[in-house]
Amino acid sequence: MTQTPTIILVHGFWGGAAHWSKVIVELSRLGHSSIRAVELPLTSLADDAERTHKMIAQQSGPVLLVGHSYGGAVITEAGNQPNVMGLVYIAAFAPDAGESPGGITAKNPPVAAANLAPDSDGFLWVLQDKFHESFCQDLTADEALVMAVTQKAPLASTFGNEISKPAWKSKKSWYQISSDDRMIAPTNQKWMSGRLGAKKIITLAASHASLASKPAEVSALIDEAAKHQ
Repeated sequence: MTQTPTIILVHGFWGGAAHWSKVIVELSRLGHSSIRAVELPLTSLADDAERTHKMIAQQSGPVLLVGHSYGGAVITEAGNQPNVMGLVYIAAFAPDAGESPGGITAKNPPVAAANLAPDSDGFLWVLQDKFHESFCQDLTADEALVMAVTQKAPLASTFGNEISKPAWKSKKSWYQISSDDRMIAPTNQKWMSGRLGAKKIITLAASHASLASKPAEVSALIDEAAKHQ
């Protein structure tokens, strides 16, 4: 019997590991007992990949990496270890070598690009009063308020950090497109997912926060990837 992988969840910009809360519960209900969620510093791709590398190295068996948003760039950079069996992208960046999240974004700027604002320390925020409409328009106002207030801003320079050796070139992949995404243009998601050679691509009528608004559907895709032989 093939060992069930540990699922490692990697969050994106403007949120922490708790963004996965609903998916964690759903995966547990589906019978997954080995689930981890990385807390990224969001200070550089190198820092975030190193943190994820360390989490992967702590697992004795196979690992399935799941990245949301910028977390997709992190799993692309960090996923080349031999015990990583696959990559799941949730409305996420999947850059090729030499590409950065910022460079991909520039190809087709998202609807909410104007709602991002840097502070005097170099951190990039989603304007609090624009967070609901920008990031998670299909969540309740209360849920959006909590996300807006607890958002974790990245250093803006992280957007320009480039991938060195993309793990999706040698690992199996799955991708979920959010058709109503205002943070990563759906056109970019379709383009990135199309070149992966993914085992499965699904499209959800969801905001950027599909992991919170469509946790059952997102978890079903992760579950399918985890059971893939």
